[in-house]
Amino acid sequence: MRSQDTGLKRPPRLGREGSPTGNTPGRLPAATVPLKLFKIGEVMRYTGLSRQTLHNYTVMGLISERERTESGHRLYGEEVFGRLLRIDELKRRMTLLQIRKLLEHEDRGD
Repeated sequence: MRSQDTGLKRPPRLGREGSPTGNTPGRLPAATVPLKLFKIGEVMRYTGLSRQTLHNYTVMGLISERERTESGHRLYGEEVFGRLLRIDELKRRMTLLQIRKLLEHEDRGD
C-alpha cells in the first residue's frame, strides 16, 4: 500500500470519447459512443464518499454535475473523480473554503 493512498477507488478506465480503452474489432468507433455519466450512487461507490458529502461539495461549488435526468437526479462526468482526488489531497492542509478559492483560480487559469 502506498503511503499517500487516499482510499478513493478509481472509476472504470474510459477512453477519450467515453468508450472503454482499446479498439475492439467489430465495435463502433469511439467518436460515436457517448461520454459516460455517473449517477451519484456510482460516484459514492467508486470514491467511498457519502451522498451528503457529494451534495455539500456540489452546493459549495467544489464539484459540479454535468447534467440532470428528467426527474432531477444529478449526473456527474468522469472528470469529477480527478477533482475529488484533488480535493481529498488539499483537505490535508486547507479548509474547504480555501480549496474552493484555489480551484476557482485554477479553473480560470490564474
